[in-house]
Amino acid sequence: MIVIENDWLKVNIDRHGAEVRKVTHKKNGLDYMWTGDEAYWGRVSPVLFPIVGRLKEDQYQLDGQTYKMSQHGFLRDVEFAVDEQTSATVSFVYESLGSHVHVYPYDFTAKIRYRLEENSLIVQWQILNVNNEEMYFSIGAHPAFKIPLEENETIEDNQVNLAPAPNKSAMEYELKNSLIHEKGIVTNLSTIPLTKSIFAHDALIYSNIDKVTLESKQSRYGVEVMFQGFPFVGIWSKYLETDGTIAPFVFIEPWYGIADTHDTTGNLKEKFGVNKLKAGETFQAEYMMKFY
Repeated sequence: MIVIENDWLKVNIDRHGAEVRKVTHKKNGLDYMWTGDEAYWGRVSPVLFPIVGRLKEDQYQLDGQTYKMSQHGFLRDVEFAVDEQTSATVSFVYESLGSHVHVYPYDFTAKIRYRLEENSLIVQWQILNVNNEEMYFSIGAHPAFKIPLEENETIEDNQVNLAPAPNKSAMEYELKNSLIHEKGIVTNLSTIPLTKSIFAHDALIYSNIDKVTLESKQSRYGVEVMFQGFPFVGIWSKYLETDGTIAPFVFIEPWYGIADTHDTTGNLKEKFGVNKLKAGETFQAEYMMKFY
């Protein structure tokens, strides 16, 4: 486990998937990330690549060939090497070197860098296309934040606030059988209370959102996730049908990509939200999580 820290935060990161496993706030003593309890969900903040969400029939076509790939791709399950590290920063690197050609025909180098600035953790992704042709991919974050943060509070004491991108119309989507359906433009973006049944019909998904805040209405402790320029964001928790409530965590997921639409052609080059990267070029994006 790799540890970076400053005067505000201590962050534990696993080389497996370059996954943040724990964030401890030194000034208020709170641990903000989900524990990874497998009784609910065994991961904490996987990186999704080269797809986000599910493919229709768990497959896609590319240049006349069909490939099978499970939900969210494979990068979350590879071992990264530490590229460089200081007390408050660390960079991880993974070179595919033909390891995934049976499910994804492109080779790539993935770099994930974490940097602390006061009470914020900045996450930077770099994807280098090492092929002699254009490469198609999606990439997304999937961090799970613990709720409630304090023992004397309940899940319902928390709320989500959405900040839309300026001069853009926020669009809302819904999942049906894990596939995307467009609901339409959102005319009134406001505070969303976390009720027991809010995720009974799966995730809340939007486009043209710049920031999502998850906070307690009682203590005002929370986390602010800022991701200007990201085309999509998902907000989700596992709905527990046995007792009609949600698991004790909430995901805030900035995405460059999205699950297949219900009417997809299945061609990766035509996939809704897919990114295209020229040979030898590097895709780069970053988002920030502020813990308060």
